[in-house]
Amino acid sequence: MEIGFDGIIGAGGGFVELNDGMLYHKTVPASEVRRMVDFFNQHGVDFYLESNGGLFASKNFLPHVERCIYGDIDNDPDARKRKEEQPHPFIEGLIYGEEDLYKTDVNKACFLQSDKLSFAQIKAEFENAFDTIQCTVPQFGDESGELMVPGIHKATAIEALLTHLGLPKERTIAIGDGLNDLEMFDYCAVGIAMGNAKEDLKVVANHVTGSVDEDGLHQAFRTFGLI
Repeated sequence: MEIGFDGIIGAGGGFVELNDGMLYHKTVPASEVRRMVDFFNQHGVDFYLESNGGLFASKNFLPHVERCIYGDIDNDPDARKRKEEQPHPFIEGLIYGEEDLYKTDVNKACFLQSDKLSFAQIKAEFENAFDTIQCTVPQFGDESGELMVPGIHKATAIEALLTHLGLPKERTIAIGDGLNDLEMFDYCAVGIAMGNAKEDLKVVANHVTGSVDEDGLHQAFRTFGLI
């Protein structure tokens, strides 16, 4: 918010802030948080809970996510060097060592790829309680995913915001890179996929810009007259 945004849609559509006020906030029922935490711990699946109070990591999440991002830091000197020279803001922003993960303000949960359970098995376990999206963060592995409040996604959040502002969706532009952006692309007037986006998202996009490393956001803003 420090760089001048007047609002934010977070947690994949789980909450909408506008001018420092909360427009809406959809959270996971406490009973489902408890069931999810117990299930993941029982089966050795590393995960984190996303809430407006922070990102709370499970017990063994840190070494696992470091391997995902840097490589084998225990045995590969190059991986250790990458970790030392390129600290990752996501890793540094997580909250570790929390004894009680039975939080009451959880927006969603993300889990890393596991050698214990496949994505399909996790999806089947929570099919009646969550919308489950596969591999929203590629570094987390093909069998990784996130658990969302059913029926809540970025498009529902955008619709709520437009209704509040009295604006038509014809004035919307969406930019994204993951499968959790599909509903948003379907809803908004224009969908712009990043160059590093999932192929399934590029297929439905109106325009494909450069990757993050190629200043794709800047390219898209200029192409569509935003700057």
